[in-house]
Amino acid sequence: MNPDITASALTAAREAAAAAAEVIRHYWRRGVEVELKSDATPVTIADREAEQAIRKILQAALPQASIYGEEFGLEGERGDLLWLVDPLDGTKSFVRRTPFFSTQIALMDGNELVLGVSSAPIYGETMWASAGNGAWLDGERVRVAATSTIGETSISIGNVKTLTADARWDALGALIRDSNRIRGYGDFCHYHLLARGSLDLVIESDVNILDIAALAVIVREAGGVFTDLDGAPLTLETRSVLAGTPAVHAQALQRLRR
Repeated sequence: MNPDITASALTAAREAAAAAAEVIRHYWRRGVEVELKSDATPVTIADREAEQAIRKILQAALPQASIYGEEFGLEGERGDLLWLVDPLDGTKSFVRRTPFFSTQIALMDGNELVLGVSSAPIYGETMWASAGNGAWLDGERVRVAATSTIGETSISIGNVKTLTADARWDALGALIRDSNRIRGYGDFCHYHLLARGSLDLVIESDVNILDIAALAVIVREAGGVFTDLDGAPLTLETRSVLAGTPAVHAQALQRLRR
């Protein structure tokens, strides 16, 4: 992808995330009614209006790209460039007044994720990255830790309920016992912590590519490794995550292989 196009697309993605943040802050202050989608997950007017604000900016900035969003699906003819948008990832947290939700915007060029923006307006931080240009937290460059052994590792796990049904559950338990510390930050938060060196490994199941695409770019550009639980690269069908420092990711993958 042309570097100039990447730079302008990243600028647009950051502007779109900021526009979504304004919508989200507005409804955070006043409260919203909650509806249930066909899959029984919640949705609010904040989700929908935030995605509309994002789409307007992205379409104007990169009209040749199609957009796949959480609330309004795929718009445009699918070509090489595809925006992946979750306007309010963590709606359950949003409606329960917990600040662990975010806006996720990523761009794919063919099968490659080339940029990502992760904005958590109530939590109070925004991260972004583009291929070859590093990862940034509110204007400061960040990197993953140098942690190299499981015994030193701080692990965060997400969606534990579905992990309990996985054939790797016993192996995960052994990995946790051998680690230094275990937490469950969840959502965007543990990926932000990983990218800035505050923890070393994230294990998660039952995810959607819209939840993690931007975060994958950020972690990779911070020097980390981001795959699914089998070590495979991300695709639009990815449902799990193993992300960490290079050495810890390799050791965890070996231990979790079925």
